[in-house]
Amino acid sequence: MADDNNITEIRWHARGGQGAVTASKTLVEMVLPKGMYFQSFPEYGPERMGAPVQIFNRISLSPISIYCAITEPDIVVVVDDTLMDVVNVTSGLKSGGTIVINTHMEPAEINKLYKLQDYHLYTLDATHIALETIKRPFSNIPMLGALISITGLLEKEEASEFLKSSFGKKFPEKVVDRNIEALTRAFEEVKYDEKVGN
Repeated sequence: MADDNNITEIRWHARGGQGAVTASKTLVEMVLPKGMYFQSFPEYGPERMGAPVQIFNRISLSPISIYCAITEPDIVVVVDDTLMDVVNVTSGLKSGGTIVINTHMEPAEINKLYKLQDYHLYTLDATHIALETIKRPFSNIPMLGALISITGLLEKEEASEFLKSSFGKKFPEKVVDRNIEALTRAFEEVKYDEKVGN
């Protein structure tokens, strides 16, 4: 995890209705048993279906005393790659920071388009994974899996067990199993090119 005053700051970029708020909340619920402090909150404003939204996470081993929006994140998660042409998703992202993008493209292809060589760049075709596993184009759970894999916050098995326990209280077993498959595939399929980024 990136470390600035013992706080890792994560900013999610998505569109309203894509489940990024759920992914952000699930992330902090996952780290709760590890004795960490955390925040999860959306940007305040209109969150109509399809509109660009931002969601924020702070995770720390020490109490967190700041409550504002995150303007200089350590990590950026882009749930919808069409936002790359609409929003400056790298705004404030620290040099050497991490960006993970839901796209069918390889890291080198994305870097060529958007000049992301100042960052650690990861890509994942989360929509494809979601369609194959969940049977719907909700890429939030695969992107959560990619983020957990990249940060090392949890092992794949820990994340899977959490989903089984948490989602199992709300959804049928078949739905839970599909989400677990989506999450675990993200661990295995997220891509990083050492030639791109610091």
